[in-house]
Amino acid sequence: MTNLPPGWAEVRLGDIATSVKNGIFVSRPGADPGGVPILRISAVRPGHLRVEDIRYTGQNAEALAEADSLLDPGDLVFTRYNGNIDFVGACAIVPQNVGPLTYPDKLIRVRVAASVASSAFIAYLFQSPRVRPQVRALARTTAGQAGISGASLKSISIPLPPLAEQRRIVGLLDNLLSRWNAGLNALNATTRRADRLREQVMYAAGVGRLAGESSKNSAPPPDPAGVVDGELPDIPGTWQWKRLGEIADVVGGVTKDGKKQADPDHVEVPYLRVANVQRARLDLSKVALIRVSPKKAEQLRLLPGDVLLNEGGDRDKLGRGWIWEGRIPDCIHQNHVFRARIADGFLHSKLLAWHANGGFGRSWFQANGLQSVNLASISLGKMRLFPVPVPPLGVQDYLVKTAEYHLSMLDGMEEAVSVARQRAANLRASLLAEAFAGRLVPQDPDDEHASELLARIRAERESALPKQKARTRRTKKELAAPPTRVTGDDYQQEAFPL
Repeated sequence: MTNLPPGWAEVRLGDIATSVKNGIFVSRPGADPGGVPILRISAVRPGHLRVEDIRYTGQNAEALAEADSLLDPGDLVFTRYNGNIDFVGACAIVPQNVGPLTYPDKLIRVRVAASVASSAFIAYLFQSPRVRPQVRALARTTAGQAGISGASLKSISIPLPPLAEQRRIVGLLDNLLSRWNAGLNALNATTRRADRLREQVMYAAGVGRLAGESSKNSAPPPDPAGVVDGELPDIPGTWQWKRLGEIADVVGGVTKDGKKQADPDHVEVPYLRVANVQRARLDLSKVALIRVSPKKAEQLRLLPGDVLLNEGGDRDKLGRGWIWEGRIPDCIHQNHVFRARIADGFLHSKLLAWHANGGFGRSWFQANGLQSVNLASISLGKMRLFPVPVPPLGVQDYLVKTAEYHLSMLDGMEEAVSVARQRAANLRASLLAEAFAGRLVPQDPDDEHASELLARIRAERESALPKQKARTRRTKKELAAPPTRVTGDDYQQEAFPL
């Protein structure tokens, strides 16, 4: 680190830390109150600790206090392990007025000397472009988990201003970033409103509201089929209710079999997973490859206009999906993604996709899905019974064009929000960079220099070290004495046999 402002010093985190300690191991923390609350890994986000994101240890506070495993206000909590490297080394400060609280072994607690450093200053520093590259360089990945050790954290080089200047920097950052957060919240609120409007447009297109048709003489519902249809929306009397299996060929995809991946007779093709099939869009940034038989590759090859609908995942994501547009040749789909191929000319694929992703579709899939311990799913048989409103052919093109007009305006709004969000992220990074280069607040020559603070803490540490006993010279007889071991209930010493 070079070009530090007057009064600043380059230090290691370990130089100003009084304690660096891994958390406790709890095999099965409980959701029900009992014992001391323990933070979850997800509680730590850069600059923010969600103290409500907890489980319970079943241990009492006295035992954890004796083991020095409780968190105090002002402590810094770092993410030790995370599947996302961007969250490794994420730092948050424990707020005031928290009760007994402990932390798991995937987090690290760091206490800094209050006479030298402000915890809030360090928490901001670990969000800055001055420190984050060091954290990434020190992180190690094992079995898909990125991690950083306490020793590596202690070795990170940081700029340290005088304590009074640290407090001035924190005060101004608090003020500026609170306004920055307000702006970001406004952008997020705009995104949520756009999402609600998008869902309303999809719903209105699927049931005919965008066509201006009257639904006073609504079409009769489909025959009962052993599923929970709930309250069907009213559709014009000129429309029809059909079950999905009546208007489309609905099939499941390929199940990955590791034993067959080396079969020389198989062909390698791209295939879509649940992660690729998002609500009203496809994410094709990462498409995996799989080896299947030529016959299976031909059977499951996707064609433009096929509607893809997810079979499993979180309950609110059942049935989400979108239309295949043929962007990747010879692509197939996995068994957790259903493909609906609509009979020629019967229904525009976008009307089906909008209906499935709209409010009614989401509610229907949730009502008819099955919930296991961690995942929800819907069977192929039930998927074929999904009720679909079918308008006359002459109305379908008008509905699609009208919906696309409204959705394109929402796309433009979301693109503008995305650009604004990126600019906001750049602004925040620049603000932190300026703060830790010493250009955010003025220096005061009367502030005690950081080097003087460090000299004082080193002196305090040396004075706290236990005094070593003077070494005494041992006789040859003493040096030749055999080693001993402790035995028996009365702890008599016994010579080991030579």
